[in-house]
Amino acid sequence: MSVPVIAFFNNKGGVGMTSLAYHLSWMFVDMGYRVVAADLDPQANLSSAFLDDNKMEEIWEDRESSRTIYKCIQPLKDGYGDIKAPILEEIDYQLALIVGDLELSLYEDDLTAQWPDCLDRKPRAFRVISSLWRIIQSGAEQFGAQLVLMDLGPNLGAINRAALISSDWIVIPLAPDLYSIQGLNNLGPTLRRWREEWEERKARNTESALQIPEGRMQPLGYIVLQHTERLDRPVKAYRKWIERIPHTFHTAVLNENYNPEITIVNDDKRLAYIKHFHSMFPMAQEARKPIFHLKPADGAIGSHVYLVQKAEEDFRNLAQIIAERIGLQKID
Repeated sequence: MSVPVIAFFNNKGGVGMTSLAYHLSWMFVDMGYRVVAADLDPQANLSSAFLDDNKMEEIWEDRESSRTIYKCIQPLKDGYGDIKAPILEEIDYQLALIVGDLELSLYEDDLTAQWPDCLDRKPRAFRVISSLWRIIQSGAEQFGAQLVLMDLGPNLGAINRAALISSDWIVIPLAPDLYSIQGLNNLGPTLRRWREEWEERKARNTESALQIPEGRMQPLGYIVLQHTERLDRPVKAYRKWIERIPHTFHTAVLNENYNPEITIVNDDKRLAYIKHFHSMFPMAQEARKPIFHLKPADGAIGSHVYLVQKAEEDFRNLAQIIAERIGLQKID
């Protein structure tokens, strides 16, 4: 049985995908889960959140081992073998990272070329398209993880298609602006098409021993990020965009008929508001900690203490909602 995979994705960048994946990885650990964070963004932003530059340089310069996602793929890409199991970077005894790699972008052409070949029942095509999922599941199995959180880049290319096929659930971060709304209009039909196309291809896999992903990629819901609050309400400049999110999400992403009774207040697909923590993100990055782990020694003093507490509350509530909705069970 595969380990559930949650992808944080929007084809519009700058909406906090990496920050969400990073903070929720730590929060699920705080709640007692064993977690693998998988960095499938060719920019490797999630890896740089967990690891400093010296560590990243050491890993990237190690050409002989499978310490990054690309090094795991390389034997298959170069035609001298199949994928290699990842060497995980242990961040905590309950948290491990599949390290990202800028060279992952070199895999785009292979993933593009092999997609139509699945229709012709070519075994290598299925090995290539399923490679990201098989690496993720290998890492999760060796770590004994109960959950994988996956960070992606903001585009609708072949790497993200293969990555999203590897997911069970998709959480969509949104900023309250025109660009996020348009991003949903692009994303929804694309997800449905990829899901349908993978269903058609799955049945043509002739290698019974090759495990391939189900391709569930179900939208779990959306998170509204980076809004400024005044009297616990989003400021007026953002309100018109926030009020458009439920309609666009339900029609474009879920392919449902318009329901005027669904609002941002009562929409069960709105998983959370996460406030913009402004100066706290650089402080957390400097300390290599999530915001809710910051201490006075890290600079979290005065008004920052409230923000640390607020971040802990927001991310814990969000993690609990996600765990409940995907039926995640803790193992004692």
